[in-house]
Order: sequence, then C-alpha cells, then structure tokens
Amino acid sequence: MPHEPEKATLEGRNKILAFWLFLGGEAVLFGTLFATFLTLRNQVADGPSAAELFSLPMTAAATFILLVSSLTSVFAIQAMHRGDQKKLATWLAVTVVLGLAFLVLEIYEFYEYVHRDEYGMTTSAFSSAFYTLVGFHGAHVLFGILWISLLIGQLFKKGLTVVTAPKVYVSAIYWHFIDVVWVFIFTVVYLLGKVV
Repeated sequence: MPHEPEKATLEGRNKILAFWLFLGGEAVLFGTLFATFLTLRNQVADGPSAAELFSLPMTAAATFILLVSSLTSVFAIQAMHRGDQKKLATWLAVTVVLGLAFLVLEIYEFYEYVHRDEYGMTTSAFSSAFYTLVGFHGAHVLFGILWISLLIGQLFKKGLTVVTAPKVYVSAIYWHFIDVVWVFIFTVVYLLGKVV
C-alpha cells in the first residue's frame, strides 16, 4: 500500500480534484445563504432578536464538539496513510459519534426555539434566514455522518485499497468543509447576533 493511497491512481486523483470543484459550488451556495441571513438579520417583526434568543454556552459546546470531530478525521487520514485499517475505522467511528452529538444539540436548540419560545420558521424574515442557514448546515452534517458510516462498512467489507482510500479522503475533506462553514455560522450568526 502506497503512503498516500488516495492519490495512487489517476482515478483517485481525479476524484479528489472533482470533489474540490464540487466544494467550490457548495461554498457559493453557503455564501448565498450567509448573504441572505446578513441582509435579513434585523428583520425580526414581533419575534425576539438574536441577542434575546441565542444561548452561547450550548452553541459553544456544539462548536467544540464539531471542531474535535475535525481533529478525529485528521487522525483517521493519518491512520490510513500508515495503512492501519483498524485505527482508520475507529477514528472514523469517533468522528461519526461526535457528528451525531453535534446534531443532537442542534436539534435540541431548534426544539427549544420552537416549543419554548414559539419561534418558528415563519415568525420573521430573520427566523426564516436563520433556520434555512443553520438547518441546511445540519443537513450537510447528517449527510456526512451517513457517508462516513457507509465508508466504515466498505472498509470492513473491501478493506483499505486504492479504490476505497480516495472515498475516505474526500469524505474527510467534506467533513472539514462543513466544520469550517460552522465556524463561520458560529461567528456570523451567534456571536455577531449577541453583540450587534
């Protein structure tokens, strides 16, 4: 097994390049959602403002969990480069568990807003932009969890090969991407919402 099995074949290198192009499109999509949110963030109608609504300790905990999951995906890629399939699968599983923990906190946050504060998707333009941006990110996290889980299954079935390695590598790139997007969400939506 080569040191970087994800780049051992032309097909593997092409998958990585194509995935970077795909992420460029995703960045544009999230950029549009951020622009919409920033435009509508003060349009609260009769609903609460961000400063009244958001709980930074819970969101900070979710942020910490997601950032740690990014680190565990790095450990998974390092294990792949060493050819250690068992540790690769273990670190990927830890990444999935942390992703699930993040998702549970996000769902709980939405539940609290809707049931405790009666703050739904149609409360205001701000709430629509908020739920769309944060919910769209949550959907990406869920997709990443499912994708990595399927890859763990493939590793057990087919092993670590030049065919499975690029799939694992691009899933790690994807996971880092959604982590970076969350850092922007935490900064622009939550922190900026509390101070401005």
